[in-house]
Amino acid sequence: MESEKKVVLIVDDEPDFRVYLSTFLEDNGFLTVTAKDGDEALAKVQRNRPDLITLDITMPEKSGVRFYREIKEDKGLSDIPIIIVTGVTRDFKSFISTRHEVPPPEGYVTKPIDLDEVLKLVTELSSK
Repeated sequence: MESEKKVVLIVDDEPDFRVYLSTFLEDNGFLTVTAKDGDEALAKVQRNRPDLITLDITMPEKSGVRFYREIKEDKGLSDIPIIIVTGVTRDFKSFISTRHEVPPPEGYVTKPIDLDEVLKLVTELSSK
């Protein structure tokens, strides 16, 4: 019997990046859902809880930081692993990891992304 595919929500304001990452993950056995900003992502998470979220930080409307905080402060959603995928420098990783209000992200990948690194993180974190 085939195991159920894990669902990854890809949150990024760049349509080409959403398609690129979605296609890659689907080719590697995942189901994907995409959102263009934090507002759309939050609605999708509440409607159909994903196994994992990849999250861009700099987006119009609701920023990735705000969305991240809302997910991690929600007791019913806080255990969803989040991988930050951003062009923002490594300094941001230190910043978000030192916020006392919320825990550090489960994963962090800088753009341009290394697909092998992303696949390894998504595979490990979505099976917990």
